[in-house]
Amino acid sequence: MTQYEFMRWLTFPIMPTHLVTVRNNIKNLVKQHKKEGVTPSVLDVGGRKSPYTINVPADVTLLDVPQEEGTREALNLGFTKDILTTIQKKRSNIKDVVIEDMTTSTLADASYDAVVCIEVIEHVEADAVFVKNIAKVIKKGGWAYFTTPNGDFIKNEGPHKNPDHVRHYTRLELQTLLEKYFDNVDVHYGVKTGKYRVQGLKSYSLKRPIQTIQSIFSNIINRAQSKGVENTAEETAHLIAIGYK
Repeated sequence: MTQYEFMRWLTFPIMPTHLVTVRNNIKNLVKQHKKEGVTPSVLDVGGRKSPYTINVPADVTLLDVPQEEGTREALNLGFTKDILTTIQKKRSNIKDVVIEDMTTSTLADASYDAVVCIEVIEHVEADAVFVKNIAKVIKKGGWAYFTTPNGDFIKNEGPHKNPDHVRHYTRLELQTLLEKYFDNVDVHYGVKTGKYRVQGLKSYSLKRPIQTIQSIFSNIINRAQSKGVENTAEETAHLIAIGYK
């Protein structure tokens, strides 16, 4: 375990609800899939800075697009050489790094036990091709884990529109899309939104101790608020989906 991984491990319990929920879900899915003596292989799509697979007992391959000028650069999306170097120094479970677009994937079929795709699909124009290519690289019996903004409640329009989001899915829309490529699909809501979630997303800093304490306190409250919201469309921030092959 690197120093970076150790510090992240120490602070995970006080991190935002989405991060904690996703990471726990992925760890549980990996444990369920793990066979004796074999380390599962996981493709983390769009995961160049992903904290979600840190310390997960798997061989992780990070895949992301090259960073280009314009929106991706402004929003710090995609890979650059500097980002690659930093990631490989920080993470001990990174087996490989792939720089390409999943919609034009060159990866071999059935080459991974699982795929995780956290807050990425809403950025993809050709979403059907994107999901099809994800499904193709998963071995039989494997799974894909997605999260995306909850389009039943959070509309990407008006003055707060995110310029890099193509769409926000409703639960039915995401279920329908994934069912085209996976044998079994579970889509549900996650993370109660409101003032505690918003406050909890503010960064921690020793220079701002009051804000840091407020954020930690808010995350603890939001964790409790978010229990049992799987079928609650109103005032939930995310959709969480698992597709099984």
